[in-house]
Amino acid sequence: MAIATLLIAGCKSAEEKQAEEKAKKEKKVSKRDYSINVNNSFNDIFLDSSRLENFISGKKVDDETARRMRSFYNTRNYQFAWFSSLGLTEPALGFWTLQNYSGDTSAKNKQLEKRMDNLMTDDDLKVNGNDDAMINTELMLTETLINYTLGNYEKGFVKRKEMERFVPFRKADAVYLADSLVNKKHKDDKYFSDVNESYGLLKEELEKYLKIVNNGGWPQLPTDPKIFKAGNSSPAIVNLKTLLFLTGDMSYRDTTPVFNDTLKNGIKNFQKRFGYSNDGKVTTALLKEMNVPAVGRLKQILVNMNRMRWMPQEPEGLLILVNIPEFMLHIYDGKKDVMNMVVVVGKSGHNTTIFSDKLTSIVFSPYWNVPMSIVKKEILPAMQKNENYLAQHNMEITGGTEALPDVRQKPGNDNSLGKVKFLFPNSFNIYFHDTPAKSLFDRDVRAFSHGCIRLSEPQKLAEFLLKDKTKWTSSKINEAMNSGTEQYVSVDDPVPVFITYYTAWVDKSHQLNFRSDIYGHDKEMEKKMFADSSRTSQNIAALN
Repeated sequence: MAIATLLIAGCKSAEEKQAEEKAKKEKKVSKRDYSINVNNSFNDIFLDSSRLENFISGKKVDDETARRMRSFYNTRNYQFAWFSSLGLTEPALGFWTLQNYSGDTSAKNKQLEKRMDNLMTDDDLKVNGNDDAMINTELMLTETLINYTLGNYEKGFVKRKEMERFVPFRKADAVYLADSLVNKKHKDDKYFSDVNESYGLLKEELEKYLKIVNNGGWPQLPTDPKIFKAGNSSPAIVNLKTLLFLTGDMSYRDTTPVFNDTLKNGIKNFQKRFGYSNDGKVTTALLKEMNVPAVGRLKQILVNMNRMRWMPQEPEGLLILVNIPEFMLHIYDGKKDVMNMVVVVGKSGHNTTIFSDKLTSIVFSPYWNVPMSIVKKEILPAMQKNENYLAQHNMEITGGTEALPDVRQKPGNDNSLGKVKFLFPNSFNIYFHDTPAKSLFDRDVRAFSHGCIRLSEPQKLAEFLLKDKTKWTSSKINEAMNSGTEQYVSVDDPVPVFITYYTAWVDKSHQLNFRSDIYGHDKEMEKKMFADSSRTSQNIAALN
């Protein structure tokens, strides 16, 4: 009898252990949030939960990843993370750029790579939420995100629930969202901001701007720039000084109504942070920037913090980074800032794409193979008006048909690619190149190209990339650029290229920078991320 009792007790103990283990696993899965619907969701299409279970069983996904995938989609009520009805989302482009940069070739999914390559180059992509191929791609991307996060971040710094919020899932009040990011504490004191410096620096600025918003924001200024001239006196000048004090561009609060040197220096600092020529002059364009309410800047910081999630946490070795809205190219060696260069990017309608790849070769005295879209829209109409157009522009027909010829421009001083181009093979046909149109580099806004990136100092970049090739001295490079004969040179150690879109970031001198949303990406993200509310949509009243 005693033995039987012990056996029963032992069985109960095992059952209790199983129950406890099951409870622990269930605790690690977020509950499904049925309150999310098409009206308040980040994306506008949803999938059936059975499709996830079919994917897990069909792909034999391991238990840990499967549990995290269920938790991920429960959090968003099975709303698509990487697609909306209009195609790939910005987080999809951001994450794919990051994982493509990753050097872990063993984790690469060739099927997914091919699929994403096709989707990213499809300008007319529309998504049906019931399409099997789209659902499969969606779930493969989520599986890739989970595996990437588990494999690339030290345990604890990316919590399961935090990872599930890497892709927004519900429209939220911007001030509430900022407050939760700034004030939420973790028991282990480990935060994602500790392992992503760019994100962490923006988070610090978010806290400052949250205080500004909660204290009523800053004054709105009259839009006539004539008011703000040296020697003038006006109550509006007091408001401008208040604004610049709140933004940190003036170190103390000057309440005098006179436009003085202190104010001029504050304006110069503001101009520098916003990408303007810092001459201390107030213009209509500058007043427009100043009159963005504090809550508008708060939203801009939040949008860009989401983008910063897809930055490499600690880049190793060389990295070429182009920030499109900044119109700048940066080269880093680890955290060391090696080179900075002014660039021209694609104009609206010919957007430079967000992606990453590796720079593999340099072409001196290049031909320009004119894209067929430019042949159709620009070359053919010009040829119809002027039969000598091709000869006058040093161009020639190399094939195609009479109705739609293949056209290329020969090497030379007037070649649209200038005297050198830099290739990082990609499906978007984007590369770096020289240009004969040098005057464009002097402008504050430099979006003029058909999508490729024009360099202000191309020879300097060529010298840097070929510095270990003793043959390629500065004079030899200059000679090759002016030879008129096309010549390819390989880069021994291909350099990663990261093309990004940040309109808010903290620079090396710890200054918060803002730039204009030249392609409307911020505007689109704000629509998807933020709920309309009287608190965040109204203009903040001017302060006394």
